[in-house]
Amino acid sequence: MNSSKSPGLAGFGILKNTTCHTEKKISVFFSIIFMTVGILSNSLAIAILMKAYQRFRQKSKASFLLLASGLVITDLFGHLINGAIAVFVYASDKDWIRFNQSNILCSVFGICMVFFGLCPLFLGSVMAVERCIGVTKPIFHSTKMTSKHVKMMLTMVCLFAVLIALLPILRFRAYQIQASRTWCFYKTEHVEDWEDRFYLLLFSSLGLLALAISFLCNAVTGITLLRVKFKSQQRQGRSHHFEMIIQLLAIMCVSCICWSPFLVSMARIGINASHSKENCETILFALRMATWNQILDPWVYILLRKAVLKNLYKITRGCCGMHIINLHMWELSSIKNSLKVAAISESPVSSKQINLQPLSSTGQ
Repeated sequence: MNSSKSPGLAGFGILKNTTCHTEKKISVFFSIIFMTVGILSNSLAIAILMKAYQRFRQKSKASFLLLASGLVITDLFGHLINGAIAVFVYASDKDWIRFNQSNILCSVFGICMVFFGLCPLFLGSVMAVERCIGVTKPIFHSTKMTSKHVKMMLTMVCLFAVLIALLPILRFRAYQIQASRTWCFYKTEHVEDWEDRFYLLLFSSLGLLALAISFLCNAVTGITLLRVKFKSQQRQGRSHHFEMIIQLLAIMCVSCICWSPFLVSMARIGINASHSKENCETILFALRMATWNQILDPWVYILLRKAVLKNLYKITRGCCGMHIINLHMWELSSIKNSLKVAAISESPVSSKQINLQPLSSTGQ
């Protein structure tokens, strides 16, 4: 029954000695709430991003918005598919033997868990790389980062995530029902075979690598933007960069907080194998934290938009009593306007008009 070489029975070995129990009513309630909030949040974020993409279709922001839309759409389908399967499992009283005789549902669940886990992390790192190129190499970005290339990148990222998710199936390794009997993933208990350890280490290392790439690229982008800001006081054409880097930093922080416990737990199990001290409750809590990433991601685009940031800045500035800066900026703008008027008045056209006035008066 515990043999991982037989796809039909491998998933049921864990059902004999289950030491992790979850309250059915509470779990179903939270699953439905998470799924509903996630679907509504991601749908709202998709509408906002698509509207913004129509406005900036021919500008440098279009590639970022296209990648962000791909990330939010992935999160949406993750909530739909994984949430629906989880609710079905809870509603069926977690009786896998009754509705999963051929282990097909567990395999589908495991594939979706891996794909919808890695794909958002990959897309977040790709977005960070795209913004880093857009800020540090704007000419290269404007010529090479077209919508066609961005769509190709999205396709490649999704195909790579699909390949990682299908790897155990291609190797005739069935996904396992976990100790809580509520989800399927790689084998996490009594891991002795090197291939089972390899899948866990591959998943965790790819996820941690994506987070590291995001951190590095966002750091380079932020430093570059701050240098430009200090060297030049012209803010035109740079505000959208700051908006995107703020969104990227928020996505990176959310991903690190939500995904790090689960990725580290999988890495520990892969390294320590059967001697791992990770218990069922710890893994289940880390998994629920990772689920929050798909709920919080869309709110980054809903709340951290340019219009919302401007209003927050005004409120913060008003609360901090920075009216002197407003007065100073108003005085500077008034001086600039006065200088423009003076320059126009001293131009040859204006001097001719001034000279014509005395002539007309003498003619009269």
